[in-house]
Amino acid sequence: MSICFIGSEIYRLPVFQPPHPLAVPRAMLAHDLCRALGWLADSQYIEATAATLAELARFHATDYLVALQTAEAQQSLPPDVSARTRIGKDANEIHPAVFRRPAISAGSALQAASLVAAGGAVYAPGAGNHHGMPDRANGFCFVNDIALAILRWRDLGIRRIAYLDLDAHHGDGVEAAFASDADILTISVHEAGRWPRTGTASVPANSIWNFPVPPGFNDTELRALMTSKVLPVLRNFAPDALIFLPGADALQDDPMSRLALSNNAIWEALAAVRGLAPRLAVLGGGGYNPFTLARCWAGIWAILNDIPVPEALPQAAQSVLRGAAYFRSAGRNPPPHWFEQLRDAPAEGAVRDEVKGFWA
Repeated sequence: MSICFIGSEIYRLPVFQPPHPLAVPRAMLAHDLCRALGWLADSQYIEATAATLAELARFHATDYLVALQTAEAQQSLPPDVSARTRIGKDANEIHPAVFRRPAISAGSALQAASLVAAGGAVYAPGAGNHHGMPDRANGFCFVNDIALAILRWRDLGIRRIAYLDLDAHHGDGVEAAFASDADILTISVHEAGRWPRTGTASVPANSIWNFPVPPGFNDTELRALMTSKVLPVLRNFAPDALIFLPGADALQDDPMSRLALSNNAIWEALAAVRGLAPRLAVLGGGGYNPFTLARCWAGIWAILNDIPVPEALPQAAQSVLRGAAYFRSAGRNPPPHWFEQLRDAPAEGAVRDEVKGFWA
């Protein structure tokens, strides 16, 4: 069964402006890199369609959705509505596609869930807004497309669903959405003490597992955590479907965390879980360095399609990366491997007591 890549040209629209962390190319830069590598055939690509209001209302409050539409149309909201919905607050900036873009991300997640309802795998890197709440924006997330995808699976009769989140930030919106449903397993590996400062404890009876890891978290530590705890939890749960959120902000060159993974660790984690459920949807998540994100997410497509990762990137692929702009200081003097190699150097190290404590 061919694996589909769901994307959208709307992700090329520069909706955020520097210094906002999302003012960088992301999902479609990974798409362009896959194309330049010859890995993505036209027959595998699907242009996302926007979720309808009725589909969005499966999880989100109607008045909140109306506020999002109003914010896009008027590029402002009354102060009381903004304060209640957090649209235009807390760096959840109002922009020219503040309703359309999240609706398309939600549409891509819903398409992904439907495409693999009978089995298989799908990739929708533009989706993965794990902080969104039913009635408010949260953590740059206006719509919780992950919750909507899980509910789509539920509506299609799929009962036991697992969600594995390797983003540097706790998947608070997804956990909150399903905290009382033991048939939805949520696993989040995230930096301890990092915003939103939730996810400090696990509730196994409710199928909630949180692993707040220390700064400097390395490849060896993620491998040990996966082997000793995450994979046994997943196998014991025996999911009918799995959502994998890789993120890219736990990588060592990302500015929004102090974690130190290489992209090898993310790829290895995906390879370890891809056979644990008959249905797999891989989404995107956070990531604020366009070069590390694009290389990591292109590698995820390689893993899903069993494509060998080259030792060096061909010129066409390097040209894609060199054409991207990055406004932070690291982007003005980037290291050569950001352009010349897909694979990072491994980030192995000691497994510290803070990590061993999760299974000791």
